Amino acid sequence: MEKMVIRGGRRLKGEVLISGAKNAVLPLMASSILTRGWNIFRGVPQLGDIATMKLLLGHLGLEIEGSEDLRIRADNLTCSEAPYKLVKTMRASVLVLGPLLAKLGRAKVSLPGGCAIGARPIDLHLRGLEALGAKINLNHGYIEAEARKLRGSKIYFDTATVTGTENVLMAACLAKGTTILENAACEPEVVELAGVLNKMGARIEGAGTDIITVEGVDGLEGVEHRIMPDRIETGTFMIAAAITGGEIKINNCRVDHLDDLLSKLTEAGVAIVPEDKGIRVTAGDRLRSVDIKTLPYPGFPTDMQAQIMALMCLAEGRSVITETVFENRFIHVSELKRMGADIQIQGNSAIVRGERKLSGAPVMATDLRASASLILAGLAAEGVTEISRIYHLNRGYERIEEKLSRLGADIRRVKG
Repeated sequence: MEKMVIRGGRRLKGEVLISGAKNAVLPLMASSILTRGWNIFRGVPQLGDIATMKLLLGHLGLEIEGSEDLRIRADNLTCSEAPYKLVKTMRASVLVLGPLLAKLGRAKVSLPGGCAIGARPIDLHLRGLEALGAKINLNHGYIEAEARKLRGSKIYFDTATVTGTENVLMAACLAKGTTILENAACEPEVVELAGVLNKMGARIEGAGTDIITVEGVDGLEGVEHRIMPDRIETGTFMIAAAITGGEIKINNCRVDHLDDLLSKLTEAGVAIVPEDKGIRVTAGDRLRSVDIKTLPYPGFPTDMQAQIMALMCLAEGRSVITETVFENRFIHVSELKRMGADIQIQGNSAIVRGERKLSGAPVMATDLRASASLILAGLAAEGVTEISRIYHLNRGYERIEEKLSRLGADIRRVKG
């Protein structure tokens, strides 16, 4: 078992290059099921979740070549079953359900796993596919879906769901007639998927709004596409600059995808200046507490809640951080408290009293973004922090310890 060892107290300075967005790559890989010919995705990050999706697509019969420049072809698609052994570690595996159903008329997909940050049910995916004409049964932990031909329909999502929107959107591309998705997710990754599907030959309008319209087509063709930069990795390095009193130039990023985070960091006293092909983030003389409420895009991202909580532990005053997206996303609080943080949970809110020094301590990562928050806290803490169960990090951050080391951090990955 690996762990991360950090000796805190170093001011980070330098430049960092943001990797391609994991949450954009995964649905694009799944969309290859719908196409004929090669898809070429450039700038693919080398992450655990990407490796899992490659194994899953390979099991289904897709040809896969390369890594950073990833080539995928579904011309020899032979299998419609996504088994438990490949799906259990990654919730995004369920994204093959819609494409398989649309392309083969059948799919058998194990109920997904992933991080322990809430139930994250997939009933909205299933209702959407049923509205398109699919017959769905749940048997022995598997989703079994069939449809001779999907037909367009009006679908309303009770809650905005990113993977649910993406799954139904992909299926609707090959459905007969018009599909209208209401209360659709507006995240940049959904816009990215819709744009690539249109390059493949789909007819999609309205992505980025809560109403998406899809005119079904007979088939899609492979495309070449460069992956958008990861907005959550961008935000994590912005906070790394702020929490260490440092100055970081962040390259290959889309700040327009992080408006609410930029607003909160500016309010907290962090200087953020656009520069050529990126932004420069400089910690201010004094950090001020700000209140946060996570919301679906374009609100404050739930995937940045743990990281900004680490920052608020050192800010002047009291902040209230309210989580509205996932019910179990305060698991990291007990670990931050081990490092000296003053945090109290009241319902779905965390009350953080700042102006306290953090002390290095042995801590345990509980999910992907919690892992990042503990790294950030360790960078600012006095002494040594050891973070166990860092396999979560491998799912979402590409070589994070190498990137931080180049900025001046004392961080290393060790066995044991």
